[in-house]
Amino acid sequence: MEQAKISSYQLFVLLLLFQLGSALLFPLGIDANQDAWLAILIATLGGFLIFFIYYGLFLIYPDVLPTTYVQDIIGKFFGRICSTLFMVYFTYFAARILRDFGEMLAVIGYPSTPLVINHLLLIFVVAYSVRKGIEVLARTGEILFVLIYLMALAGFSLIVFSSLIDLDRLKPFLEDGIWPVIKVALTQIIFFPFGELFVFSMIFPYIADRKKVKFASLFALGLSGVNLAISTAINISVLGAFEVKRSQFPLLGTIQSIEIADFLERLDIFFMLALIILGFFKLSMYFYAITIGMADIWNVKEPTKLVSPIGFVVLLFSIAIASNMEEHVEEGVKAISINLQLPFQIIIPLILLIIAFFKNRKK
Repeated sequence: MEQAKISSYQLFVLLLLFQLGSALLFPLGIDANQDAWLAILIATLGGFLIFFIYYGLFLIYPDVLPTTYVQDIIGKFFGRICSTLFMVYFTYFAARILRDFGEMLAVIGYPSTPLVINHLLLIFVVAYSVRKGIEVLARTGEILFVLIYLMALAGFSLIVFSSLIDLDRLKPFLEDGIWPVIKVALTQIIFFPFGELFVFSMIFPYIADRKKVKFASLFALGLSGVNLAISTAINISVLGAFEVKRSQFPLLGTIQSIEIADFLERLDIFFMLALIILGFFKLSMYFYAITIGMADIWNVKEPTKLVSPIGFVVLLFSIAIASNMEEHVEEGVKAISINLQLPFQIIIPLILLIIAFFKNRKK
């Protein structure tokens, strides 16, 4: 485990940037049609409940990484196997995130550039940052967090001044009742992005003031949920639910619609810059968790030695994961939520928490 400490505010920033990450890229919860924003808010509440599973484990084992306390909970042999499976799970999702943003670059800015080149450039920057450690990532997050919110406020103001928003596109409200909205929230959005916060159980031991972990995390989760709901509502009110559903990157379509006084338009570059920053932090947190996790499992004294081989594996996975963008998105939406995310994000951590509680109830 790296000898480093970050503040609760830095945890809040990293968690917020992580949650927004690739969630802003895709039409989140659009199976709920014009009520997608409500599905996101419902899923946010579910995200709070998932957080308390990880937080409960942290309270029992505040000084060690999950890869260590899993071995204490279920034994060294099975604990190592379980921890390694979680690292493989993190690697798979790191590859998916890399593919998300590689495809975005290919669509928006570099259509003639081979996809592997986009991925290589992204993974190089992330690998360099992970080598510098969690404190450097946290300080970088503090700086870029302000830039992201300034860009978001500017973008929202331009959309309003362009008179693009039509609130009638958000109607009818709950046309098919509340249950279809709840179904989307609990089968899709709760896993992506809220269930992904399990990565931060690898970061909690580095927090200097551990009494503020709960507040900082819940505040970041709540704020990210509200931000995603507002972004989705804006996309629907500008483009319409049908157009959002058929769009690869609906927020890009919204930004491209901005036109003020016949000269302020084509602001794609700001969309790409903001999303690359968010993608960098999301991928970095996964990459960092894999690095320190594998080092902890296999007793590697210098985790930085693992950065290059892990980067190569993530790069390889990102190319092999799907043959095209449509297949990649289809797998992410329908194939992995129940089959992969449910056991790794909820079922296994909950079982570990129950066992840990009974093993440590006297303590």
